Amino acid sequence: MVRAHGPAPSFFETVNIYFEKAASLCDYPRGLLDQIKVPNAVYAVQFPIRRENGDYEVISGWRVHHSHHRTPVKGGIRYAPEVNEDEVKALAALMTYKCAIVDVPFGGAKGGVRIDTKKYSADEIQQITRRYTTELIKKNFIGPGVDVPAPDYGTGPREMAWIADTYMTFHPGQIDGLASVTGKPVTQGGIRGRVEATGRGIYYGLREAMLQTEDMKALKLSPGLAGKRVVVQGLGNVGYHAAKFCEEAGCVIIALAERNGAVYRPQGLDVDAVAKHLRETGSILNYPGAENLVPTHAALELDCDILIPAALENQITGENAPRIKAKIVAEGANGPTTAEAEKILLARNVLIVPDVYLNAGGVTVSYFEWVKNLSHVRFGRVGKRFEEASFERVVHAIERSTGHRFDDGERRAIVHGADEVDLVNSGLEETMIGAYHQIREIWKSDSRVTDQRTAAFLCAVRKVATSYLELGVFP
Repeated sequence: MVRAHGPAPSFFETVNIYFEKAASLCDYPRGLLDQIKVPNAVYAVQFPIRRENGDYEVISGWRVHHSHHRTPVKGGIRYAPEVNEDEVKALAALMTYKCAIVDVPFGGAKGGVRIDTKKYSADEIQQITRRYTTELIKKNFIGPGVDVPAPDYGTGPREMAWIADTYMTFHPGQIDGLASVTGKPVTQGGIRGRVEATGRGIYYGLREAMLQTEDMKALKLSPGLAGKRVVVQGLGNVGYHAAKFCEEAGCVIIALAERNGAVYRPQGLDVDAVAKHLRETGSILNYPGAENLVPTHAALELDCDILIPAALENQITGENAPRIKAKIVAEGANGPTTAEAEKILLARNVLIVPDVYLNAGGVTVSYFEWVKNLSHVRFGRVGKRFEEASFERVVHAIERSTGHRFDDGERRAIVHGADEVDLVNSGLEETMIGAYHQIREIWKSDSRVTDQRTAAFLCAVRKVATSYLELGVFP
């Protein structure tokens, strides 16, 4: 239960509130539930770096293994000035449940380094990344079969390439060394489609939710994304791609928000044009033809159909939840809604599509990259030409039997064989659709489950518990 008095629950405590809500609906022994709930290992590091001005600075970092029910464990590395142990534990726990929900065979982990990347040069960030990786190597907290990091807030393909290079420097000749980390540049063992994977997964999951006629009728919305008014908080990698894919599906993006404010245009914004304005000016504000909203949280309270918080945790709180006008909150970020806020939103019949499911696109495609690195072959390479030759024969047969000639465009579309990005996107789409219906089935079939988050956690707890039981840990 949410505390009525005293300080608000921490991020990790909030995750455990959601866990306990689902666990109360299970018949597993309390000891097994406690094993699922607690982190298996927490590693805190402090190490010095030398700044370019000659000063020395001590950097703090963490890596948390939440669950070893499956190995390796998997989870991103976050660079942010607010990073702390509680946050990393919460994110690691969410990764455990997230991987279980989308049937990705990893345990949950997460890492964090407490730095403001805007205050460090690229060389200094590289020094920090390589030293942090070295600390993980020393304690066996990284490796293809042990722990496979990935990007998160404040990190990207560049940092992942540095991590992979550092790991392989310490493990020369390890044939699977590139599988020690995912989210790498394609030229360094990455996979096509990984950069946009989390945003694309949000789109697939939201699209599937919007196609459920019965659920949309309860919200007084027409099925489908077309024409829906959308507000997106966060124009980083996740928020940008979620907004872009929704825009392409016919949504009207009425507002985009960043940390220093938001821009609002009821007729709709051009996502790419706003992103270009942000790159050129360093701010989302003063975009031509749009109204500035300051502070940024004002955008969360706009009248809209769908709100996508895709920034950081604790953005929708008990204080601002009563003013949220969206009918659907699609959680692109990790933990954007506090437990107190969720109670308020659910009481007002707001549909919350939970983070523990909706932003699982990143880890899903990271899993594909890990498999690619272990197999040492690009997806599509072996079968693409064979597929195209087979399809070409079918086209010829149709043309001979019907007398109809396909034009060049039709022919290319029909005979196109699946390349890596096609297979990645297809696998991601299948994963997100399948997982959504697992969650929805629990939500609709169990009268004790009143919301999708509880359904998602219940789905995860059952799968993790089954893994422990099958391992014989709890006979």
